[in-house]
Amino acid sequence: MRKIIVCVFLVLTFLCACSESNKTPLYWFDKAKALNYSNQKKAIEYLNKAIKLQPNYADAYNERGIAYTQLGQKQEAIENFNKAISLKPDDEKFYNNRGIVYYQLGQYQRTIDDYNTAIRLKPDNANAYNNRGASYLKLGNKKLGCRDLQKACALKQCAFLESVKSKGLCR
Repeated sequence: MRKIIVCVFLVLTFLCACSESNKTPLYWFDKAKALNYSNQKKAIEYLNKAIKLQPNYADAYNERGIAYTQLGQKQEAIENFNKAISLKPDDEKFYNNRGIVYYQLGQYQRTIDDYNTAIRLKPDNANAYNNRGASYLKLGNKKLGCRDLQKACALKQCAFLESVKSKGLCR
């Protein structure tokens, strides 16, 4: 009986030791996403593992950028969005996410440039219109800002426009 227990223990130890090496980049990516932004440091740890296994995993860099943004580490976030864009330049969400960080840094023209690209890549991206509109408003350009918010509303995202209207900034 003792030999059986020892054998079972050794098999379980071997299986546990091998289990992490069998994980795929998608496994680690999904594990990070499953945290649903509740533990950014842990998500970054998982995304680091995904990127180590697949260095050209653009979506993992994007998610890591989001995690760094939420931790307030904006330079690291921008570096990750830049890497995602270099790997997959036709994905509008990477530009939209980097634009959010530029907005937080007060770099509104860079923000507008990123949202321009996001909109060019996906013309029905209501988030990009809302975000670009907010940037124009920050720069004092009510005409372009309100136009973008109206476009976002036409794409079924009206909350921001309604909020700005209630403040008398747009009609």
